[in-house]
Amino acid sequence: MRDDHEERATMVDRQIRSRGISDAAVVAAMLKVPRDLFVPIESRHRAYEDHPLPIGLGQTISQPYVVALMCEALKIEPGARVLDIGTGSGYAAAVMAEMGAKVIGIERKSELAEFAKANLVRSGYPTVEIHCGDGTLGYPQAAPFDAIMVAAGSPALPGTLKNQLTIGGRLVIPIGPSRHHQHLLRITRQSETDFSSETLRDVTFVPLIGEEGWDETS
Repeated sequence: MRDDHEERATMVDRQIRSRGISDAAVVAAMLKVPRDLFVPIESRHRAYEDHPLPIGLGQTISQPYVVALMCEALKIEPGARVLDIGTGSGYAAAVMAEMGAKVIGIERKSELAEFAKANLVRSGYPTVEIHCGDGTLGYPQAAPFDAIMVAAGSPALPGTLKNQLTIGGRLVIPIGPSRHHQHLLRITRQSETDFSSETLRDVTFVPLIGEEGWDETS
C-alpha cells in the first residue's frame, strides 16, 4: 500500500527544504496536508511529483515548491485573514488554513469551486470558504486582507486586489506580458497610497482571466 506520509516527507525534504524554504509553519503544513486528496483520482499516484499537475478544465495544481515559496513570501501568521485567488482544487488554501489562517478562496470555474469545497472537507479544512467569481476583483465583502495569494498570471497588477490589503499586508502574484511566462512579485502595502514591490523568481502560471486580468477570448 502506498505510504502517503512517507511521500509527503520525501517531498518536503527534496523539494522544499533543499530549495531554501525555512519557514517552520510552511514546512509543517506541507508535511501535514494530504496533497493526493487535491488531484483527480487518476493522478493521485503522481501527487507528490516536482511539477504542476492537471486538475481538469485547463487548470493545474501548482508545483509543491511554488506553493511553499508563495506561502513563505506571504508571511502568514495564525489568525491572518487570507484571500486565495484561483483556488483550483483547494490545496494552497488547505496549506494556509493549516498554518492557522482564516482563508477565503475565489475560483472562476464553478466545477472547480465545488471540487475544492469537497476536497477541503474531506481533508479536514471545512472552515475554508470557497466562492465562485472573478478573482481579479477580490472579495470586497470580507476585505481588507492580511495576505492575498494569486495562483494565475496577470498582465498587470490588478488595482482592486492591492487595495483590498491591510496596511502592511502582502500580495503575491505572477505578473508578465506573456500568458506563458511571468515574474512572481510580492507587493506590500506601506500606507493607504504607497506600495512596495519585490521580484521573487520567474514562474509559469495559467492566465488570470477576469475584468482586471486577461480577456478569456484573447
